[in-house]
Amino acid sequence: MRRTIPLLAALLLALPALAAAGDKPDCKDHPLFPTRMPQYELANCRTQEFGSYDFATGAGKRTAVEGRLTELTYAFTGPRAQEPSPLAVVRNYENAITRVGGTVVFSEPSRWVTGKVTKDGQEAWFQAEKGNGKVWLRIVEKKGMNQYVVADAAAFANDLRTTGHAAVYGIHFDTGKAEVKPESRPALEQVARLLAQDASLKILVVGHTDMVGSIESNMKLSQARAEAVAQALVAQHGVAAARLKGYGVGPLSPVASNDTDEGRARNRRVELVKE
Repeated sequence: MRRTIPLLAALLLALPALAAAGDKPDCKDHPLFPTRMPQYELANCRTQEFGSYDFATGAGKRTAVEGRLTELTYAFTGPRAQEPSPLAVVRNYENAITRVGGTVVFSEPSRWVTGKVTKDGQEAWFQAEKGNGKVWLRIVEKKGMNQYVVADAAAFANDLRTTGHAAVYGIHFDTGKAEVKPESRPALEQVARLLAQDASLKILVVGHTDMVGSIESNMKLSQARAEAVAQALVAQHGVAAARLKGYGVGPLSPVASNDTDEGRARNRRVELVKE
């Protein structure tokens, strides 16, 4: 039996193509603002997985926000007499962000508006700016940078020699989990190299967490993570188990404020301490 698509569903399926009819190829509206003002087409777009934008947050004030950066340029295609005023554009974006539970941070009604919204723990900032025939929309989905470059064995040795401990930021876990993720291998290889270069060296592997959750759960999690790192070094990199001991101190030794995403990311770490 042939199945038919309900009319409403068919119309919804057709909407993306209609909305993008004159857009630059591979450009599309951002999910935060899935619709746009009439007679505007996407003239340009750019996305960076990790970038920064300085958002206007007050008279003469700007705040840099880092994360996934999307920049969209909309061009007005209708008769000049029908082009919306800057105030109309600003009010449209103000209303759109407040309707989804966001806030207007700062605006200049004759030109632009800055706002932010938090959904499911994800904070996003935007700025819409009206120019002559154009609307520029910048959106940053706030997040910490993925750390791909890790310190090497020589840096760890120097830190141990000068301070007695060395922070390792290239060891990764899923939230609330203690299984060492595969992308941790480069960092573990450098720790193993450190131990191979000094046969007498014994280290304490110390797990650290941020302040999210209870202290008790974080203490247990940091202990489990430290032990998992020690086990990975033994099982995957041939380090003698007697040279490693795992300990967890949870959130008790922060190196940055736990009030920001960036600070919490710095606090979630593994440290090597010379025994």
